[in-house]
Amino acid sequence: MGATKIEGSTMEKQAELARLIKRFSHQDGVLTTAIPSLHFVRSSNTTVPIHQVHEPALCIVTQGRKVVMLAEESYHYGTSDYLVVSVHLPISGQVIQASAEAPYLCLRLNFDPHQVLDLIKESAFPTSPMPDSRRGLYVSQTNSLLLDAVVRLVHLLENPQDVPVLAPLVIREILYRILQGNQGESLKQLVMTGSHSNRIAEVIKRIKQDYDKPLRIEELSKLANMSPSSLHRHFKEVTAMSPMQYQKQLRLQESRRLLLSESADAADVGFQVGYESPSQFSREYARLFGLPPISDIKRLRSDQDHQTT
Repeated sequence: MGATKIEGSTMEKQAELARLIKRFSHQDGVLTTAIPSLHFVRSSNTTVPIHQVHEPALCIVTQGRKVVMLAEESYHYGTSDYLVVSVHLPISGQVIQASAEAPYLCLRLNFDPHQVLDLIKESAFPTSPMPDSRRGLYVSQTNSLLLDAVVRLVHLLENPQDVPVLAPLVIREILYRILQGNQGESLKQLVMTGSHSNRIAEVIKRIKQDYDKPLRIEELSKLANMSPSSLHRHFKEVTAMSPMQYQKQLRLQESRRLLLSESADAADVGFQVGYESPSQFSREYARLFGLPPISDIKRLRSDQDHQTT
């Protein structure tokens, strides 16, 4: 009986959250809110894979389904799951269940890993680093305690004057509930100073900062206080890819953004993001996005025109 009540409470909270997101999401796209770190995502159609560098965030789907690809790994999640991304990761995301009658609805709450670290320091969570690194992305099952806090956060949008004072408190509770989840240890390890995962997080920051510069494994190994082989192993545990593959993803995604936002020559953009060979840039771009740079940008602009007409 107790388990049935808990399950019923979870379903009620999911339904309430879906109603709230519908109320505040009047059109498709990524919608900002009065809470700077809180966004709603709505789509009335299934989508092609959309590439992005995902920042640390909690994502909860309240209607529809989505699949996220990290390197060769796929993560499916829907109304009974939530997704946590704990470091910047180059991914592709595809809405696989949506319609005009029942659009895909998702809540995304971005967070700073320092918020999590402060919470751990002030709580009773164990703080001894574990030897193994943890993946920087995972899917876990939602529960009524997490959903209750998320619903209260969204309700604050009805009274914007309450947001500056109450939103930080509720966000803190949400992060606490994630840490309490059955995969909360993964998030914990990535923020705890001295853990292998945390040292890899520092390497990720450096690669992201210097993505257009030559990758120097010796410098990254020194930064992480690891041997090159250990760095490679732990980096792959966190990101599902090697440091070189990670940098390549950053370069190609940034090049696509530049080509879409500017009338720049593809070869010039390739040089701008760190490629020395235009042919190599075009080849690797087509391998990731399915078409060479110019053809891909024409397709994307055509898709954008169709969406606005």
